[in-house]
Amino acid sequence: MKILYLETSSKNCSVAVSSGEELLCLCEEVSREYKQSESLHVFVEWALEGAEIPLQAIDAVCLGKGPGSYTGLRIGAAAAKGFCFGLGVPLITVNSLRSMVFPFLKDGFDFILPMVDARRMEVYTALFDGISGEMVRETENKILERDSFLDYKEKKILIVGDGATKAREVLELSSAVYKPNVFPSAKYMVESAVFLYNKNNFENITSFDPFYLKDFQGKKGSD
Repeated sequence: MKILYLETSSKNCSVAVSSGEELLCLCEEVSREYKQSESLHVFVEWALEGAEIPLQAIDAVCLGKGPGSYTGLRIGAAAAKGFCFGLGVPLITVNSLRSMVFPFLKDGFDFILPMVDARRMEVYTALFDGISGEMVRETENKILERDSFLDYKEKKILIVGDGATKAREVLELSSAVYKPNVFPSAKYMVESAVFLYNKNNFENITSFDPFYLKDFQGKKGSD
């Protein structure tokens, strides 16, 4: 099957195309300005060109459903739904934190903690087994404190994502390894998407909403 992947939950606007588990093309860019509205459809065009397949050949769309940027998630969800309705194909979704964990499995860590910056001292996070990749602590919007995750202080923990910088300043986990320059990426959604496709585990396109975790908080502009 040919799958189009969209990941817009973070500063990384990421698009990929696969044939089964074979990654055919990846287009992505990390930007502090969150350029999803400008870049997403351009990247889709480039990814399809790189994969040398037409949009009409796509059998499913896989979306990184969050948690993450409210605006980014809405842009990605709107695009994914549009492609699904237009092509008559199913929608698959993957937790965006899972794609941050995938490249570090089997690197010798007991647990992997992806952390997406949610402003102030908050992060979106979940705990994953470092070997199997199974989620062992559910996704949450967490306020970081000194005693956060102390239950795991004797374990080898890898903390990845742009929330890792402030985590290093707060957490009392002396043995933890921190990698802040890690973002959700479409290329690490392939294995999960193919598994879900083969299980016919699809979203209801009409009723689907991204995994926001917390309500949008707009900022009032100054005169």
